[in-house]
Amino acid sequence: MIGRDLLCIDDLTREEIGTILETAEHMREVAARDVKKVPTLRGRTIVNLFFEASTRTATSFEIAGKRLSADVVNFSTRSSSLSKAESILDTARTIDAMDPDAVVVRHNVAGVPKRIADVLEVPVINAGDGAHAHPTQALLDLFTVQKEKGRIDGLTVAIVGDIAHSRVARSNIAGFQKMGAEVRVAAPPTMIPAGVEALGVKAYPSVREALDGVDVVMMLRIQLERFAGALFPSIREYSATFGLDREKLRYARDDAIVMHPGPVNRGVELSHDLADRRPSVILDQVRNGVALRMAVLYLFSGRPPGQSALDGNSGGD
Repeated sequence: MIGRDLLCIDDLTREEIGTILETAEHMREVAARDVKKVPTLRGRTIVNLFFEASTRTATSFEIAGKRLSADVVNFSTRSSSLSKAESILDTARTIDAMDPDAVVVRHNVAGVPKRIADVLEVPVINAGDGAHAHPTQALLDLFTVQKEKGRIDGLTVAIVGDIAHSRVARSNIAGFQKMGAEVRVAAPPTMIPAGVEALGVKAYPSVREALDGVDVVMMLRIQLERFAGALFPSIREYSATFGLDREKLRYARDDAIVMHPGPVNRGVELSHDLADRRPSVILDQVRNGVALRMAVLYLFSGRPPGQSALDGNSGGD
């Protein structure tokens, strides 16, 4: 995978996803150490190009790079020449001329990471583009489910919420299906994309039906910033119908887990107690996100195959 772009889950085979998850398991060991750092990417430079607001993704990519001893540069659009009308592609070419080893891109317009990847010589990792894709979120969700359930193959996953505008939904549908899980979706009809069945999922008109016997429940935030106009009568009615509380959760399996990519609108898609307590694994997703993104940075911009991600043979501490 070294030198390749990671733009969507479709870029990866099932075997490659397995390799990434296995590597992430090793990276979790770093977080358990007193000194949470290994020299794996010493001398490498990672540039984070975030054109869209982010807390979890931006911070975890920065921590991931630093724990691997890479030099991490966080690009600020406000202080860049973009404020002087420089184009995104010219900005990307300028950064490429400085010889980074990987560029992480997040943008609110679908396709921008691909356009940037087309002009850059180094690997581009998509950290989320519009409503299109968010591959590392899907990978960390797969990793979290594997840690919780011991497997992914054969599980049933329900994704509930704003499917139409969610890059997380699209990437997770592809990722979970590729790893052998059954995926269902539930949302108001206005939030179900046309032809969703072509993705191999079944759409349900109610949460109760969608949750029947599922192993994993993934709730999604309403993407208010991605659409104009009313797609449902009111937030209160949406919460009552498609929000998740413990009463609705009882239709899932007794050992079902609850996930959310964040940020959580408390009291809307998730009740307060489910947001904070088991079977919620939301903070585990955040924690696993650092290890997963360490694995991605290592595998796509790291040392040649055959050298351990955790060894100390690249120059000491």
